[in-house]
Amino acid sequence: MLVGGLANTSFVGLPMIEAFYGTADLPIGILIDQLGTYLVLSTLGIAVAAYYGGSTVSNREMAVRIVTFPPMIAMVLSGLLLNVAFPAWLDDVLARLSVTLVPLALVSVGLQLRIDALNGNLRALFAGLSFKLILGPAVIAFIYVFVLQTSGQVIRVTLFEAAMGPMIGAAVVASQSGLNPPLVSLMVGTGIALSFVTLPIWYYLLQMI
Repeated sequence: MLVGGLANTSFVGLPMIEAFYGTADLPIGILIDQLGTYLVLSTLGIAVAAYYGGSTVSNREMAVRIVTFPPMIAMVLSGLLLNVAFPAWLDDVLARLSVTLVPLALVSVGLQLRIDALNGNLRALFAGLSFKLILGPAVIAFIYVFVLQTSGQVIRVTLFEAAMGPMIGAAVVASQSGLNPPLVSLMVGTGIALSFVTLPIWYYLLQMI
């Protein structure tokens, strides 16, 4: 869960794992995404965003937000339909639709970027991206490698996932809670772009463990 909280289920996460590690390791990324990142976001993430956003909601309203959060619904449905065989034509349709997901997500993020939002947000942006892309993954790697003394492909892919850029789903929750939407857009847009530079570095570093 600790790694899940740091990981990014931005829509470039799984394609990056596939590009660097191959399709055989995609199940590791999916497991981290669904039972780590989105599980934390759908529960603790919503509660924290509501608290710091100044929302005064009851426990019942909070529970309703969590239960009706689309990623939570999708995760539950995916579990229920795990052993259900879909018709070939439906599999083909869903596969074709999934191909459009990454371009649409990146375009939507790009359209929300505003350079003038850097005014007053530059320090916070630098701090957030430094933690997300460098410091956070480094701390997790230290714990896994030097404290727990673990290694292997699963650990490498897990730590690689933790080094992904900021999560689009978390950005949506933060923006809806009024947590500085311009900064949130900057964090996701510039973070994803910078991750195309930092992830190859992390890949080569993780090959050493």
